[in-house]
Amino acid sequence: MSETCEQKVQQLHCSFDAGVSRPFAWRREQLRRMKRMVSAHRRDIEHAVYLDLGKPAAETALMEIKLVLDEIKFVEPRIGRWSRRQHTAMPLLMQPARSWTVAEPKGVVLVISPWNYPLMLSLEPMVDAIAAGNCVCLKPSELSPNTSALLERLISQYLDPRAFAVVQGAVPETTELLKQPFDHIFYTGNGKVGSIVMEAAAKQLTPVTLELGGKSPVFVDASANLNVAAGRIAWGRFTNAGQTCVAPDYVLTTPELVEPLAEKIATFTQKFFGDNPAESASYGRIVNTKQFDRLAGLLPTNGKAFSGGETNRKHLYIAPTILTNVDPNDPVMQEEIFGPILPILAVDNATEAVAFINKRPKPLALYVFTRSKATRLLFERHTSSGALGFNLPLGHLLSSRLPFGGVGASGMGSYHGKTGFLEFSHIKTVTSKPTFPDTLRIAYPPYRNIVR
Repeated sequence: MSETCEQKVQQLHCSFDAGVSRPFAWRREQLRRMKRMVSAHRRDIEHAVYLDLGKPAAETALMEIKLVLDEIKFVEPRIGRWSRRQHTAMPLLMQPARSWTVAEPKGVVLVISPWNYPLMLSLEPMVDAIAAGNCVCLKPSELSPNTSALLERLISQYLDPRAFAVVQGAVPETTELLKQPFDHIFYTGNGKVGSIVMEAAAKQLTPVTLELGGKSPVFVDASANLNVAAGRIAWGRFTNAGQTCVAPDYVLTTPELVEPLAEKIATFTQKFFGDNPAESASYGRIVNTKQFDRLAGLLPTNGKAFSGGETNRKHLYIAPTILTNVDPNDPVMQEEIFGPILPILAVDNATEAVAFINKRPKPLALYVFTRSKATRLLFERHTSSGALGFNLPLGHLLSSRLPFGGVGASGMGSYHGKTGFLEFSHIKTVTSKPTFPDTLRIAYPPYRNIVR
């Protein structure tokens, strides 16, 4: 195992040092090949993801395949533009002189991807890394084995084997990989493993991008359109059976809105998945028994969920569940839920909601449903989160024009589009000054008339 990981990484370094991944034409060709790979194997991808997660094919098509293809479509024609020299002026003391910056690839990149969106969260970082001119080692999740195996087969078939490698396995293989020399590590997952990745990277002074998670809150006030808010919250929460890092994790609203909002969310849930979501072809499953048991442990023991709460361990099924009468100290409020459970808590007003959010670790996303400009400004100016969405959950995840990333405990660094290109690039400064006339002599010692 050790030799396999080491040999694969060494081969990638040899390829990068030989300049395999640097030409713009090569980068574009690899992205076109990836596009053909994903397009030609849509059905295989949908089936593999279904086997791993019970995810509906339409959901995989919309939230994984389409997003990867959109990223390629946006990035591929812009590589040359983003790579051009960016000229800037030099100080008067340096004149005559010129200066510019140039984006150069970092080298060999390790991408560690999670199981919840096993295609998108493997390939989207790779798109940005390829655009920047890097070689890539992908470590897909062992918890989505069918998709991971398919990715290994397709990548070896479609992409340049000199510049790309896939390493399968679990904790031992990941641990061994983290001992290898990389020029950048990109990790998507939970904060606990993120700390391990960062500690390993620190030993070799390797830069990291950490896409983590956290409890992404929603605030709904009396000015909001409750029907629209309820539908969008239900969609954002229960897509992929709640196993989405930027899904609404809990809702804050004023006391008189708790029950009406809960009722409307429950109504939309019924519209989406029918009277029995266990029989719905549009509703997914929990990834494994470990996650099922964790989530089941967050449900009320007295069965007093506002709606939902039904479980079936054999089929890894947890119904879309709405909880009211939730205390901030309840277990469901102590960790990211990452499942189809939505607590609704009462706060007196927007100011109290801001205080509630700010007492907790900075979330990956924060959503606010309101018509009030003052409330919008309050949240924009007085909260910190990876992203802020007004009347729209998950919106920033769907755009290649917007950076995607966390802050504080929810992550560091960001990607998508040009931001991703820059994340995987080193921005090198270049200066040039002619030798005649040597105007720099005025800065040489011995010093006489020192300007203060």
